[in-house]
Order: sequence, then C-alpha cells, then structure tokens
Amino acid sequence: MLLPDDCLCFIFKFLDCRTDRESFGLTCHRWLNIQNLKRRSLQFPCSFGVVGPSSLSQSCTDINSYHLYRILTRFQHLEYLSFSGCTELSDSALNYLKPYGSRLQTLCLDCCFRISDYGLSLVGDGCPSLTTISLYRCNITDTGLEALANTCLALRRVNLAYCPHISDSGLRALSQGCCELQAIKISSCRGVSGVGLRSCSSTLVYIDAECCNLEPEGIMSIVSGGGLKFLNIAGLSGSNFRNGLEAIGNGFAAGLKILSLRMCRSVTDASIVAIAKGCPQLQEWNLALCHEVRVPGWASIGSNCHNLEKLHVNRCRNLCDQGLQALREGCKQLSVLYMNRNGRISDTAVELFKLNRCNVKIKFEEVMSIGPNWDNVDDDE
Repeated sequence: MLLPDDCLCFIFKFLDCRTDRESFGLTCHRWLNIQNLKRRSLQFPCSFGVVGPSSLSQSCTDINSYHLYRILTRFQHLEYLSFSGCTELSDSALNYLKPYGSRLQTLCLDCCFRISDYGLSLVGDGCPSLTTISLYRCNITDTGLEALANTCLALRRVNLAYCPHISDSGLRALSQGCCELQAIKISSCRGVSGVGLRSCSSTLVYIDAECCNLEPEGIMSIVSGGGLKFLNIAGLSGSNFRNGLEAIGNGFAAGLKILSLRMCRSVTDASIVAIAKGCPQLQEWNLALCHEVRVPGWASIGSNCHNLEKLHVNRCRNLCDQGLQALREGCKQLSVLYMNRNGRISDTAVELFKLNRCNVKIKFEEVMSIGPNWDNVDDDE
C-alpha cells in the first residue's frame, strides 16, 4: 500500500538531519517531488558566504538565466533565495522571478555586480511578498530603489551597504513607500546625508549608517520617526559634528537602546550630555576613540544612563581618573566596561573601580561592531 502524499510530507517535516533530507529524494521520483515542494530556502555557497544546510552541494558563482529557470521551476515554494557572490548573474536571469517568485520573502544579491536598476524592477514585479532584500555592493541607483518602493510594499529590511550610486532620493522613496520598513543598512554610502529618512515611519527601529557623509540635518531626519532602537553612525568626522549629534537627545530617540559613536572623534561633551539625558533606555553605548569627550560628558553618562549595561571607552584620550570615577559612582546597571589604551587613567583608578564595582567586568579588548542581528529586529521588542 502506497503512503499518500500528505503522509510523506508529514514524515519529511520531521527529518532534522541534512543527510536524511537529501537522501529522502533519492528514493524515487515521487519522493523527490515531495522534497522539492517542501524546500523553502536555497543559497549558493561562494568564497565569502556561509555554507549551510540550505546550500547547493557545490560552489558556483556564474549562475545564468538557464540555471535560475531550472531552480525556480523545480523549487516553486521558495521563501528564501540567496545569490550572494554570484558575480555573473545578470538582469535577464531575474525575468524568471515574475512567474515563479511570488512566494519569495528574502532575496540576497550581495556582490551581484551585473545587477542594475532594470534587474531591481524585475524583482519588484516578480516578488510582491518580499520582506527582506540585501544589495550589498550592488551597482544600483535611486531609480532601482524607487522601483522597489513602488512594488514591494511589504519590505521590512533593506541592505544597501557599500552601494556607491544611491542618494537621499532613493532612501526617501523607500521610507515613504514601504510603511513597514524596520531596518536599513547604508554603511559607506557616501552619497547619503541622511535627509532622505525625514519623517520615516515609527516602525523603523534599526539604522546602520557607519562611515556615511551624514549632516546635522540628516541626523535629525534619521531620528525623526521616533521608533529607533539601534543606531550605528560610527566614523563620523568633520567640525560640523562637534555639537551636531545633540539632535539624538531631543526626544525623538527616547527609546534608543544601542548606540555606536565609535570613531566620532569630534563629538563633544554637549552632544554626550544631550544624548545621556534624552535617551534613558540606552543599554549599550560605544564611544571608543571619541577623543573630545571629557569629564562633563563622562559625569553625565554616570548620572543619567541608569539602564546602561555595556560601555565602550577604548582609546578615549580624555578619559581620566575623574571621568572613570564618575562612571564608577553612576551607571548602576553597568555589567561590562570595554577599555584599553586609555593613557590618562592610572592603575590606581582602575583598581578602585574594580574594588567598588566588583560586579562590573572590565574587558581589555576592543569590539568593532555592536548590536543585534538585523534578521531578529522586531519593532515589538
């Protein structure tokens, strides 16, 4: 007696081992069809990618239209598809998303250098259910982003890091067209000043804008939505930011929990005081290499950051014994202090800190990146 398909699907669902799941389809054509129908994710491993259970068995970076057609016709229920590192993937290959991509929720095109704005328009037409798209180092422009914003209205996470040809115009299209947008990465997008995010939705809780050419008005725009919980603007430079970060503490970012100002070398005490007072929910703050923060800034952190659990002060030239004392006497929830190469702090001050705050772990290491995995970002957290 043959088992019906629904029983075979039920059995397949409980196969946790990758080998077992792949062997299932080797039994016969009928079982292979069951396997194909149940597959939800697929990625192509490449030199910089992570090879996991959802990867194809062999490395391939020159995927073409024929390959994509075979993939989408075989696996018609895919929700996650990654072509990251497939540098030869062209716009024409994405034509097949229109008849077969309606179920896709996540699409990764990192380092797909031949994908242009036309390719993004094909993605928009073929993937109306898309919630996550990663375009790291892609050669797309604002035109492509506008096409996405007009068709993929359910987008929640967008990675545009190292996309050199986008500007605030494209960001404006996304922030106004995608009302459920939760997370956006624009690191090293030199054409972005931040003003494109003015009046963004309160659902936007995660912004990674490291090493961007942000302007003071752009900072105000970034926090204007009022829902921000994670913000990375590390690497800001220029005298116009000596007090330009005070906007973060103006009330719109009151729910901010994680903030990275690493390498913001010109940020002053005025900005630190404003943020410490205006962001009472801060749990982690990276101030490594913020050389202009002095005793008033450290004292304000100690007095106002009652929920702060992790603080990074590596290589802050003007953190002295008095500043460390202010941190020691305040920040009652502090559990980890990252510090090294702070030349103005004496051994005695460090020992006093350890003696009085034995519950705080001092780590003599420097963390370059902080914050949650953006896949886990949820505006209800």
